[in-house]
Amino acid sequence: MKLYEFMGKEMFAKFGIPVPKGIVARTPAEAVAAVKEIGSCVMKSQVLTGKRGKAGGISFIDDFNQAAAEAEKLLQMEIGGYKVETLLVEEKLQIDQELYLSITVDRASKSPVLLASSQGGMDIEEVPEEFIVKKIIDVFIGVQPFIARDVCRRMGLTGSVAKSFTDILLKLYKMFCEMDAELVEINPLVISGDKVIAADAKVTIDDDSLFRHKDLPGVEERTALEKKAYDLGLAYVQLDGDIAVMANGAGMAMATLDTLNYYGGKPANFLDAGGGAGVEQTARALELLLETNPKVIMINIFGGITRCDDVASAFANVKKSKGITVPVVFRLVGTNEEAGRKILEEVGVHAYRTMQETAKKAAELSEQ
Repeated sequence: MKLYEFMGKEMFAKFGIPVPKGIVARTPAEAVAAVKEIGSCVMKSQVLTGKRGKAGGISFIDDFNQAAAEAEKLLQMEIGGYKVETLLVEEKLQIDQELYLSITVDRASKSPVLLASSQGGMDIEEVPEEFIVKKIIDVFIGVQPFIARDVCRRMGLTGSVAKSFTDILLKLYKMFCEMDAELVEINPLVISGDKVIAADAKVTIDDDSLFRHKDLPGVEERTALEKKAYDLGLAYVQLDGDIAVMANGAGMAMATLDTLNYYGGKPANFLDAGGGAGVEQTARALELLLETNPKVIMINIFGGITRCDDVASAFANVKKSKGITVPVVFRLVGTNEEAGRKILEEVGVHAYRTMQETAKKAAELSEQ
């Protein structure tokens, strides 16, 4: 279960990790009251996705008179498919340097892994490897002070900053263990004068441990489209690309996304229509994809239990009733394949035989 930033910071504070003064607001009036109390501040949209700043979801407030208008603007936004319903009004920090610090689970070693960098404020994937400190944590030893001091040394931290960083790291690992977290991330961890402060918080709690944490609030993690797909019985995850994807089977859907990425395409979603999807289920899946307004639709069907003619019939019905206007790239192989191909040809769609040529064509069309 992912937590909103303000929830993560409340948890940080409980474990003694320094955070900026902040007030949660859900209406423009509450935001104005918060600005009155805090003064010069930053107003941050609370959504369960990244890159809020690039999407315009963060505003700096220096003039009290602009608070209401900025709050209203932010509360009308949708970022990454998530409607902004909550704001965090937070004191503006003097930022001398931005660090990165996180603890997550390393599947290969089956252990927690510590990641730290002197170059925070950006996605860790974008930081050159030589600036990243990575340590696999022995769960029988944990994060001891000597480990924290070694991390400080490798990051070039000294004096009171190194002392504060060490204290935060030890507390962060304590929180990671006690709260059964899958991820605790601070990006950026800000050096502000002689203080080190968590300017952001990303926390994910293991769903299977929630019975031990009954005081945690329930968080709805699905976007509006993901909720609709769930109600329809479809496995759907919203992404940020422009090629809508449907496949039959989770493994097939994952392979489709990987192949699209290989050819430079950007998937708009993960959609598993089911290994035995019939006409009705396929039609519902297609209608859902059309709601995303994609540039291209890619359908990848390997018919086993799923019959190719059923999928083709569903597509033909939706095309006739909904009037699909975007390019559709189809791969159709398996049970009743020839009958399916014939149905598609009748509505002007050619079906490819391999996933590679289908993905390549979809990626090319998305660039036009």
